[in-house]
Amino acid sequence: MSRPRPRQRAGQVRIIGGRWRGTRLPVADGEGLRPTPDRVRETLFNWLGPGVAGARCLDLFAGSGALGFEAVSRGAAGAVLVERDGSAVERLRQGRDRLGAELEVVHAAALDWLPTAPGVFDIIFLDPPYGGDLLEKSVKLIHQHGLVAPRGRIYMEDDEPDFVVPEGWSLIRRGTAGQVHFALAAAA
Repeated sequence: MSRPRPRQRAGQVRIIGGRWRGTRLPVADGEGLRPTPDRVRETLFNWLGPGVAGARCLDLFAGSGALGFEAVSRGAAGAVLVERDGSAVERLRQGRDRLGAELEVVHAAALDWLPTAPGVFDIIFLDPPYGGDLLEKSVKLIHQHGLVAPRGRIYMEDDEPDFVVPEGWSLIRRGTAGQVHFALAAAA
């Protein structure tokens, strides 16, 4: 019999698996900041399975950092978290330092940072603020600059169910949880 999961407290996000399972991290208040729900993260990391171990990850539009911290907690070699909001960046750095996490926190606008990204990533998390074209623009820049490793995975989250991927990528999974639509794509 399984125990009911604790509710996420306001201003915090809980790591749900790996070495830091159950650890709560503070979340800065910010416009458009909405951490990926536990249920969606659990589904995503079940999809990724053992592919997380040793992976180099990018959490673009990091916000709370839930996806990047979760990946490193589950064995990723490291993650780069890119966030433009200064207070969110400070909270990310505090969480990284508290856990001694293998995370690089970058204070930058995601679309400006992508052309300067250092190398390729095995897993890229894209969860931009809803209501704009940031997801589409990010996907195009990632593809244009070759930032996904061969057979890499790209997670996308949006409030719309239609995900467009570049030629050579394929949508391999998709799901919905309430108003959240999410998908996992594979690079060629």
